[in-house]
Amino acid sequence: MPDEPLVDAARLTRALTGPGRVFTHVRCLPTTGSTNADLAAEAVAGAPSGSVLVADHQSTGRGRFDRRWEAPPGTSVAVSVLLRPTDLPLERWLWLPLVTGVAVAEALRVVAGVDALVKWPNDVLIDDRKVCGILSERVDDAAVIGMGINTTLTDEQLPVPTATSLALEGSTADVTDVVGEVLQALERAYRRWLDDDDLRFWFAQRCSTVGRRVRVQQSDTQGVDGLALGVDEWGRLLVHTSLGERAFAAGDVVHLR
Repeated sequence: MPDEPLVDAARLTRALTGPGRVFTHVRCLPTTGSTNADLAAEAVAGAPSGSVLVADHQSTGRGRFDRRWEAPPGTSVAVSVLLRPTDLPLERWLWLPLVTGVAVAEALRVVAGVDALVKWPNDVLIDDRKVCGILSERVDDAAVIGMGINTTLTDEQLPVPTATSLALEGSTADVTDVVGEVLQALERAYRRWLDDDDLRFWFAQRCSTVGRRVRVQQSDTQGVDGLALGVDEWGRLLVHTSLGERAFAAGDVVHLR
């Protein structure tokens, strides 16, 4: 394990922080247990909005439903941010993983030249293969948003056949440039969310789920099939089913062929 992180905190600090900016402080580590868990603990302790934590490796990384995963050191990058939005209805917070997904997808298009799209609610795909997972958590009055981006994973290192990495898609983008572009895109998306914009059309244009037949898996034994129509004002997935239109705030989505 390298003693120094692969991501350059000084470069990111210069590019991302300053008066009027969303992000206030950037730290980069070669390894940690979980960047989200670290920032969640700091949120409870009163850390300010705008804290960013980046790690080349997580030993106890986790996703939605507390699923655990670990990539070989240096083959993916974990980025977590701590934000403290105020005066927004709780329902609006459902949008946070969605706007983060759009930010990651738009950033990867720019910095890595890949055709990235969002899969509702919290994945970023390239040609239907997962390159990034997102975990958004509420901690008291704070939001901790984590992004795990596969950067240099090889075919042999992929956790599942439906995953991919930027390297496998032909990108040689520098990891600091990737993180910087993602955070700049997230800053723009976060401001849009704070401004209470209608995000439905903006999101649907960048979501590969909309317009496809899907299965929304609500448990190991319960799933609903239908046509994904879009999202409602709270970011819930609207699905036309055999019993009519339904709105889903959560669930694992499978894109059906």
